[in-house]
Amino acid sequence: MPQQTWNSQTYANNARFVADLGMPVVEWLKPQPGERILDLGCGDGALTVKLQDFGCQVVGVDASPDLIRTAQSLGLDAHVMDGQALTFETEFDAVFSNAALHWMQRSEQVISGVWQALKPGGRFVGEFGGYGNVGTIHQALMTTIAQSGHNPDTLNPWFFPKPEEYQTQLETAGFTVTQIQLTSRPTPLPTGVRGWLETFANPFTKALPAGDRSAFLDTVIELVQPQLQDAAGQWTADYVRLRFSAIKPEY
Repeated sequence: MPQQTWNSQTYANNARFVADLGMPVVEWLKPQPGERILDLGCGDGALTVKLQDFGCQVVGVDASPDLIRTAQSLGLDAHVMDGQALTFETEFDAVFSNAALHWMQRSEQVISGVWQALKPGGRFVGEFGGYGNVGTIHQALMTTIAQSGHNPDTLNPWFFPKPEEYQTQLETAGFTVTQIQLTSRPTPLPTGVRGWLETFANPFTKALPAGDRSAFLDTVIELVQPQLQDAAGQWTADYVRLRFSAIKPEY
């Protein structure tokens, strides 16, 4: 199965809005000076820097070597690590994650690793794609790749759970969920839907011969255009975000 890969320059050009829209999650985190925080799926470090500005000691991890190199160039303590196989042991006051958990389909393993990484009383706060996220784009990708003869279920890279599903997973691991909500957040795409697809949908395009990829994207764009592009030509993706806050009890 093709895996999502990241290019730091493409990400900066087409997806800077991801970090820019992450500050409400930071507000839920309420970072305090001196806290040790793990930024899970830190990407290129744009939000990691903001956590550090609160006076926190922040460690960033991400599965992409290219994004981690960019984060390290900012002077951040950042490491290549699979979020589904965290190796930390009772050392963080909080684990924070923005727009990353939906790329980690083995969610129970993620939650288990976060539990292990947290000190008793530590908190797990995050936001990611929830049930129905980018539904129009997702359906167009699945339909078009199926027409190319591929099984779309084997290429789908995303985990978009319902709130009750994710809350159950957190509570099963031992967390106390203090807040969880699913919110529709239509999101303007500064470089249009093609830029979005070129950044976020490469598990689909990489399954195709290189010469077929542009036409594939053309078909997807044609399918989503009536729903996602307005009369002025502005593209807006149908984002749905799942935001949560949970605590590892002190016992």
